[in-house]
Amino acid sequence: MILATARLDDELPASLRARDIPHVLVLRTDRISPSSLGDDETGGYLATRHLIDLGHHDIGMVTGPWFTSSARDRRAGAERALREAGLPIDDARMLSVGYGVDDGIEAGTRLLDRPDRPTAVFAANDNLAMGVLTAASGLGLRIGAYLSIVGYNDIPLVSRLPVALSSVRTPFEQIASTALQLLLSPEEGERGIRMALPTLIPRASTAPPGR
Repeated sequence: MILATARLDDELPASLRARDIPHVLVLRTDRISPSSLGDDETGGYLATRHLIDLGHHDIGMVTGPWFTSSARDRRAGAERALREAGLPIDDARMLSVGYGVDDGIEAGTRLLDRPDRPTAVFAANDNLAMGVLTAASGLGLRIGAYLSIVGYNDIPLVSRLPVALSSVRTPFEQIASTALQLLLSPEEGERGIRMALPTLIPRASTAPPGR
């Protein structure tokens, strides 16, 4: 079995392990079962470091659900970048929501419809980023001028938006091939948690603050 929606509290992987059923988790992990995923901690770091390097000191974040390894690891990477730059970690500006566009709209409105809004937002997937873009547009905020946004996964749509979205590219093909190797390999030493390195793809949605 190849499972693509594992939760940290999911009982299914433990059940599969107990019955010795070959399986691999992809994109997310429960930290125990064989897993093939992107290095989400590094990806969160790259996204946030990109915004810091552009000059942003007031950065909000929208993560996915806290029961997923991807949300936790991407936030951990963002926090590492903030600490490295000597910037504060403000829990009020790090919102944990679902992974859908509507969740991004709701979170984006909460972050941006206030006088002390951040100048940049890191959204932990591209659907969330598009929701934040929608909220920003509704508030009259011009992306790349008054607000910078970075998404995650670099799905094909985001490069074709009216303002092309900066995003962290997940190497899906590599993750898929590694999952098959883990599933089919008879050697115990070949099993474990494998992480593929992501790549930051900068586009027009990110720029220095107040450009």
